[in-house]
Amino acid sequence: MKKEEKAKQLWAKLFCLFIFFFLTMPITASENREPFWSAREHYTRRLEKNSARQIYLLNRDWDYLEENIKSVSELGKNNFIWQKIELPHTWNRFDATDNIPGYRREASWYRKLLHIPQFDENAVFRLYFEGVNITSEVYVNGANAGSHIGGYIGFTVDISKCVKQGTPNEILVQAGNSINPNIIPSQKSDFTIFGGITRDVWLQVLPPVFVDRIHIKTPVVSSERAATEVSIQIENAWPQAQPVSLELVIVSPDGKAVARKSIEQTTAVGLSNFSFKMPEIRAPKLWSPETPHLYTLRIKAQSGRYEDEVIERFGYRWFEFKEHGTFYLNGKRLLLRGTHHHEDYAGYGMAMPDSLHRSDMQMIKELGANFVRLAHYPQDPEVYRACDELGLLVWDELPWCRGGMGGEEWKANTMRLLTEQINQNFNHPSIILWSLGNEMYWLPDFPGGDHPDSLKQFVHELNELAHQLDPGRLTTMRKFYDGAEITDVFSPSIWAGWYAGVYKNYGAALADARQKYKRFLHAEYGGDSHVGRHTENPITGEGVIADDGWAEQPNKLNVKQVSSEGDWSESYIVDLFDWHLMISEQLDWFAGNAQWAFKDFATPLRPENPIPYVNQKGLVDRAGNPKDAYYVFKSRWTSDPKFCYIESHTWKERSGRPGQTRRVRIYSNCDEVAFYLNGESLGRKRRNASVFPAAGQYWDVLFKEGRNDLMAIGFTNSKAVARDSMAVQYSFEKNGTPVALKLSSQRLANGNLLIEARTIDAQGRFCLDFNQRIYFDYSGDGFLLKDYGTPTRSSVIEFANGKAAIEFAPAKNGKAVIEARTHDMQGSYLVIE
Repeated sequence: MKKEEKAKQLWAKLFCLFIFFFLTMPITASENREPFWSAREHYTRRLEKNSARQIYLLNRDWDYLEENIKSVSELGKNNFIWQKIELPHTWNRFDATDNIPGYRREASWYRKLLHIPQFDENAVFRLYFEGVNITSEVYVNGANAGSHIGGYIGFTVDISKCVKQGTPNEILVQAGNSINPNIIPSQKSDFTIFGGITRDVWLQVLPPVFVDRIHIKTPVVSSERAATEVSIQIENAWPQAQPVSLELVIVSPDGKAVARKSIEQTTAVGLSNFSFKMPEIRAPKLWSPETPHLYTLRIKAQSGRYEDEVIERFGYRWFEFKEHGTFYLNGKRLLLRGTHHHEDYAGYGMAMPDSLHRSDMQMIKELGANFVRLAHYPQDPEVYRACDELGLLVWDELPWCRGGMGGEEWKANTMRLLTEQINQNFNHPSIILWSLGNEMYWLPDFPGGDHPDSLKQFVHELNELAHQLDPGRLTTMRKFYDGAEITDVFSPSIWAGWYAGVYKNYGAALADARQKYKRFLHAEYGGDSHVGRHTENPITGEGVIADDGWAEQPNKLNVKQVSSEGDWSESYIVDLFDWHLMISEQLDWFAGNAQWAFKDFATPLRPENPIPYVNQKGLVDRAGNPKDAYYVFKSRWTSDPKFCYIESHTWKERSGRPGQTRRVRIYSNCDEVAFYLNGESLGRKRRNASVFPAAGQYWDVLFKEGRNDLMAIGFTNSKAVARDSMAVQYSFEKNGTPVALKLSSQRLANGNLLIEARTIDAQGRFCLDFNQRIYFDYSGDGFLLKDYGTPTRSSVIEFANGKAAIEFAPAKNGKAVIEARTHDMQGSYLVIE
């Protein structure tokens, strides 16, 4: 054989291996996604002509221009410098939590060159945007292809008439989050309205007759049987009516086809709607938080030589809110144990990848929750997928938050957004409530926008629209008292122990609401906590605060409003939550509640907070790190896995008089906990959910001066199943007035340095009671990690028990000077070589 022929054969084999590798290599984590109409079941994407639909994730290789250019024509008049980015993206990821009031509320441009290979000449091309905040205009090859008003909702743009097959196509998107009172939510909302293409973008390649939307209804469900009704919207892109053959198959959670139907229909030009009743399902596997069984509906649509195939997941369940009473799911009482979720994460803002959405929902599930209120807007498709799969019931909220009611343009936008929200999320079994809004009357954006009669009339219209679009779910809203009787379920505002009253009044407040509202579910309770801030004498459940035990004459004060007069300590908030949970878990008539909120999040309304512009009511910080309160919920709501948590691992320095006892709480879901101090057993305590605090698992101990070793061992069925340990440095001396700052550094696992600032008195003692604000800065090489809105990545932050820290990324070579200042003391600096 000639050398040339051998070389050709070798190259042919290598080429075949390359093609095989390319077609079979796994998708990267950011792309491991199914289309919005499909289950997360991977099916082959065929590339030949006349094939079923094909979808492509378009998150990579975008250009970004942060200029408020008014038109496409102006873009070509200047040599603008575009920035390379990947989606999701927001221009507010850092300015939302920097130290300058406000954040960018303008328009920006996104650009992508999209090469579309040669498909069938009759193919339909659409761009699917999972969300653009809050307005968008889409251009393809200079032509306006479509637009959308309103963020948080997915939308499609048909680009078939604009694209050219076989050549690159320029995609331009103008996104804007400028203040517009005619678009909900109001700018007066207590969260950041991030701007940008904040979610994924897909290219859909479709046959000329394709399934555009599926609604799956389950009007009759029991443990014995289930009825299924399917509504299909088909789009026909041909200029004349077309025949279509439909095959529908329901597949059970274990992969068996359990119902099938075949139909012949004719589609009109444009959109056609068809409805079918599927064969009855016997002994359905019910969806619930404990067993989130998901069925799959497969639809094939054959029209001439073209075929479309769509996969949609759904579940069988039924539910009921009893009047003045409990919630039932699948015929059994279920106490709703809930929290709230904002789309917000340190360093990402709202532009979170699916992995972070999934991580949030997984942590909520691990907390023991079975219910989540999506606040205050519809969220990323990954959130709903996660709730379906993990078994989290959902309150899905229209983004009507504050601002009152506007005129006809405002009303039309709001009605349309509710319609889009329900149509988009219709098939998720996790969703049980459509919320019409939150605090809608408050702080009106229009004159007379808070008039109760006008508001009631419009809420009536929204309520009727929701039931018309989806008769199988209930409606709800929060804190519009004049219209409390309109929706099926209502939540008043009860912030016992934070914005009003004391936390030990929570039970009485619930009983009062039970009598007032026909179907009552409590959304929002809790308070802010600053990580690492603790006190030996937190405000009590009666609203009384004692001194720290050092005064010769003990003193007590009554606190009227903890949110403004309290210390925002973790010590207080764990007691508040512990009391709320103890009460709600014991009420046999209660439907349930939802803590506010799962995670700290950005807000333009709170510059005075310990971390400026961050709402710190989360159970985890803005980077997802658990606070002490996370373990309180886990101890009350979970049975497995077993754990113990000594409160607190961020409270390792304490002080008091000799002979003065100090309380140690241990949060655990074990039957018993044994506690050891410096190797000596202080006994076991059995868990009693009716005892406060910590279900009775707390100890009042005498610390020795210096290092104290603490250990807790959890027992279930007399076997040691969990343990926790930590050390506390204890002093018998009270610190004096702080006179100086002391800076130090330690290397982190990621290679950065954690710069720690401590306040010291004239004798060099650490000042554990200093909680004022500190300002970090630097000069030289490297950079501070700031504007993340977290306890260690904020350049302006309040001390927590005399300690504050910030992360610094040093340069490989060079020198930097870290500076720290407070209002009352001269600054200090640290040289980093």
